[in-house]
Amino acid sequence: MEAYEKIHQLHHLIETGTAADLPGPYKVGVDLGTADVVLVVTDSQGNPVAGSLRWASVVKDGLVVDFRGATTIVEELKAEVEKIMGITLDKGATAIPPGTVGRNAQACGHVIAGAGIEPICQVDEPVAAAKALNIGHGIVVDIGGGTTGIAVLKNGDLVFTADEATGGTHISLVLSGAYKITYEEAEVLKKDVSEHRRIMPVVLPVIEKMATIVKNMLAEYDEYQDYPVYVVGGTAYLTGFGEEFSKAFGRKVHVPPHPLLVTPLGIAMFG
Repeated sequence: MEAYEKIHQLHHLIETGTAADLPGPYKVGVDLGTADVVLVVTDSQGNPVAGSLRWASVVKDGLVVDFRGATTIVEELKAEVEKIMGITLDKGATAIPPGTVGRNAQACGHVIAGAGIEPICQVDEPVAAAKALNIGHGIVVDIGGGTTGIAVLKNGDLVFTADEATGGTHISLVLSGAYKITYEEAEVLKKDVSEHRRIMPVVLPVIEKMATIVKNMLAEYDEYQDYPVYVVGGTAYLTGFGEEFSKAFGRKVHVPPHPLLVTPLGIAMFG
């Protein structure tokens, strides 16, 4: 199954609450995002088997700020997927923004352990996305809620990674201020596809800043100038995002289908 086909399949499974009829052993990945928590199960070849998603605010800038809430959500997602598949999920992987260290990095593992999933692996989020996209040579830009991170791969190996503040949360804050609405209302507005064209001029400066961050991260690395660039994360759902990011970045970027699910799928493939 090709990378984009896997992403489409995962989206279908989550939307329908069903499981693919694929044999085990299975791999499990949990993505603790700033705006959402996603649990994904794949077979040994990385083909999606089942998944579940919950919108939540238990993480901020890559840091778990609501440990109890995060654990409860993972428990719920675990129970949902176990019911769909008819099995018990007991081990899995998590991911963190690049540069997260110490107790902050350990927190994600503690969350899934508290939910009954033994943490066996923890990877950088952009690296997980690159695995889901099956990238040998390329650059993955992972726009999370609070950060924009990148991973550069050469011959399938990670050669550079970086991360900087600015993400989907900042877009919601701009919308909140511009339209005099609450942050929660801004989040809803951001997810409404019918409003994307209207809000794009308002959030464009944030998108341009994200592109500039990535451009600056790569400024000293001329050898990566010809590498294809893929942008993932929920913010990339915005209609016209790829075009505007490309303009500000100065190079064509690719936005995979259902970009919110790319990193969770990759995390599971490491599990």
